[in-house]
Amino acid sequence: MYYFWTVRVIRFVAFFFVSASLIASYFYAGGNIHDPFQIGYSLTHNFLSDLGGYKSHSGQSNIVSALLFNISMIMFVFVGIAFLFVPRLFKENNTNYFLAILGSGFFFLGTVFFAGVGFTPYDLYIDMHIFFAINAFRFLIPASILYFILLFRSSVSNKYALAIMILFLFTFSYVVYQIISASPLESLEKMVEQATLQKIIAFINVLSIFILSFAFEEKVRKLDLD
Repeated sequence: MYYFWTVRVIRFVAFFFVSASLIASYFYAGGNIHDPFQIGYSLTHNFLSDLGGYKSHSGQSNIVSALLFNISMIMFVFVGIAFLFVPRLFKENNTNYFLAILGSGFFFLGTVFFAGVGFTPYDLYIDMHIFFAINAFRFLIPASILYFILLFRSSVSNKYALAIMILFLFTFSYVVYQIISASPLESLEKMVEQATLQKIIAFINVLSIFILSFAFEEKVRKLDLD
């Protein structure tokens, strides 16, 4: 049970998200917030959330892309559940166990908010969609700090602590950028800048969580919790 949740589920959701996003971008019906006549999906001119709209910015039906992307986002709730199994892996030390409980709680909240993005397509529930999209990353800041301390203190390789520190640095920088940056509606340049950065931070988040599954696998093997 522990291997299934802390390793297989995390890896599957990460793989599914990347695959679904790539396929969804292929089926995207076109347009961006500044140009409804844009053909197809652009890595620099479209946000990831554009994939989840049931109508694209071109005004055309975007149902295939929306279903793929929104399902991939909703599935992050299973990653959150997986993190609730993690504290058991660090129960041999009371401090580590406490850090794992707190860190997993923040990871759970963050992934629930990512799932909220999938439940609230931007063209149907714009205010709630923005609320979930902005705050999902903010929960990952305390989560990554707590997990960095946990992994650094634990018996697993320090390379996993390094991976989570990279997650923290990029996520923290991105959250600060969100706060101080102007709206992407103000100019094409701002849209391109924010759309590009969003994809970079999303990839780093997914990759970091994927890497963490190897730290969990190491603990599961040592504790014989397969």
